Amino acid sequence: MKIGQITFTRFIAAMAIVISHFNKDLFLYRIDYISNLFLRANVGVSYFFILSGFIMIVAYGQKNKIDYLEFYKNRFARIYPLYVLGLLLYFITRYHLFDGYKVLLYGLGIQSWIPGEAMILNFPGWSISVEFFFYLLFPVLYNYFYSKKNKAIWIFAIVIWMVTQVFSNWYPTLGIYKGPHTQSHEFLYYFPIWHVNEFLIGNLAGLYFIKNFRQKKYDLHILLLFLLVMVSLMFVPLFYHNGLMALLFVPVIILISSNSGWLTKLFSQKPLEYLGEISYAVYITHIPILYLLREFLRVQHYSFDIDTVFVIYIIVMLICSAIFYQCIEKPMRNILRKINFKRNEYQ
Repeated sequence: MKIGQITFTRFIAAMAIVISHFNKDLFLYRIDYISNLFLRANVGVSYFFILSGFIMIVAYGQKNKIDYLEFYKNRFARIYPLYVLGLLLYFITRYHLFDGYKVLLYGLGIQSWIPGEAMILNFPGWSISVEFFFYLLFPVLYNYFYSKKNKAIWIFAIVIWMVTQVFSNWYPTLGIYKGPHTQSHEFLYYFPIWHVNEFLIGNLAGLYFIKNFRQKKYDLHILLLFLLVMVSLMFVPLFYHNGLMALLFVPVIILISSNSGWLTKLFSQKPLEYLGEISYAVYITHIPILYLLREFLRVQHYSFDIDTVFVIYIIVMLICSAIFYQCIEKPMRNILRKINFKRNEYQ
């Protein structure tokens, strides 16, 4: 089952993160309350994790069993080529930061497991490190729980979500938490265990959706939920990074996926769906592209105000992301997926 209208929402989340990583002198940060949306835009990664869990179930929900090697091969083909490209682009302007140990951690996708190393090199890769862990878990979860309709996983996922929320809000009050840019901060924000709840909740949302799928017009409901998300981020100072926003993201995902109204017609337009398709390239390469653009403007002695640089950056980044998607992500995905790991049978 393909849900085209949900694809564009990935682009919205990716762009919120892109803006949050740009210079804080940008005009958007000079607008009261709106600035809070982008200061807390790391919640977009939480949306990615929940949506990833949802899409996994929708994609595999009709299977009796998932073949481990085939699943891992497909996930590797989908995510790894651009993950490596982001690193290579990063080193064009940051070659002096080359470190064999850090390249090894990044290459293996295990940096998020080591507080103090999660943000190494092309730092958006920390979330891909967490996704690798989800992909490792998913076939096991599916084969032993989801396909067997084992209800215990529902209780487990909800308990994990609740424990994570309590811990995430309690941990910063302890003396061992040293604040931003410390190992304790990376442990709280990027350690994979604190994000498992998001993937599991996304899985459960997928199971609910498959069982109860019914097309209906939910435009007003979706707009209301979207407004609640924005109001929460602008006015309610809670810790959203580790899955709290699932309370709103899950109904948003389910309702958009079930919607037959004008929002679905809008989000299903080919240009918007295409932006969703290139959203992974946007996310994983936006920092190297920003560094490359800054270096180019410096070498060429161009002097623009920060808002003009932002417009140039968005245009360049979208063009580059489309090129990476067409010339690297899609071809490499197709090539790698054709690799057959099954042993030949001799007559």
